[in-house]
Amino acid sequence: MLKLDGISSFVAIAESGSISEAARRLNLSKSVVSERLAELERMLGASLLHRTTRKVSLTEDGTAFLEQAAHIMRAVEEAVADMAERRGSLSGPLRISAPATFGRMHLGPALYPFLAEHPKLELTLDLNDRRVDAAADGYDAVVRHGALEDSRLVAWQLAPSRRLLLASPDYLARQGIPSTLNELANHRGIFYINRGVADWTFQGEEGARVVRATVALRVNNGDMMRDAAIAGLGIALLPTFIASAEIQSGALRVIDVGLQAAAEYIYVAHPEGRRASAKLRAFAERLRNVFGDPPYWTPGAIQAKLFLWQRKP
Repeated sequence: MLKLDGISSFVAIAESGSISEAARRLNLSKSVVSERLAELERMLGASLLHRTTRKVSLTEDGTAFLEQAAHIMRAVEEAVADMAERRGSLSGPLRISAPATFGRMHLGPALYPFLAEHPKLELTLDLNDRRVDAAADGYDAVVRHGALEDSRLVAWQLAPSRRLLLASPDYLARQGIPSTLNELANHRGIFYINRGVADWTFQGEEGARVVRATVALRVNNGDMMRDAAIAGLGIALLPTFIASAEIQSGALRVIDVGLQAAAEYIYVAHPEGRRASAKLRAFAERLRNVFGDPPYWTPGAIQAKLFLWQRKP
């Protein structure tokens, strides 16, 4: 009879592309995962994977078996989640990917009490600013900031988000305060690599307006963008969840060029076709309640200014 631990090992290897990564996801040793895979192949009488020193790939039999194997594991996970929900408890693994800066500043403080309330929940929180494939990389869900780009994901909004043009008082004293998009284009910018090109997009009555500024720094981390702006390196378009304390302290000043950056959201998204588990729903609900609307990281003065911008004719 086929064993579930062998099937789960095979699915983890196939989705991650390596035995080492599958072992990390399953919190097992490489030798145990390899043994379980070998036993599964013996039971099936077929080789499921091609193995090389660098990677593994599916055989024809492995490709045919994977779809049903993944379906079996999802069904088992849903059954376990249903039983936990019936008992009024949350238990078992939950694997989430989230941006590094947002995770450190806001996810952690929101989730520590949640995890203390549900000691049987095994949360793996992978903080990384790279865009991951939730289904292929084995995540139950991803937490992201911005616009939803992957149509294979089902997204739940957690909180609205606003990005503001920010610079240090020292930089503005040296370079001047831009008040129009044309003036903004003559300044030095600090840009986020994962958004692609070095430009800023604003929403006006006539549609999107794009500004390209001189690149002072391109980086894939929000903390470094904020710190570079404080150091006077240039202007950064930053979400308030990163820079609210510096706005309130005066370390960074908000620049008004008459238009706002497009509204964005903090959201959690899970792969389409998968039933959201009770623990994932509880995870999202806790974050939504803690963040609030407007979210707690939006300073009152900035919230009032955003309201006035929204009312401009």
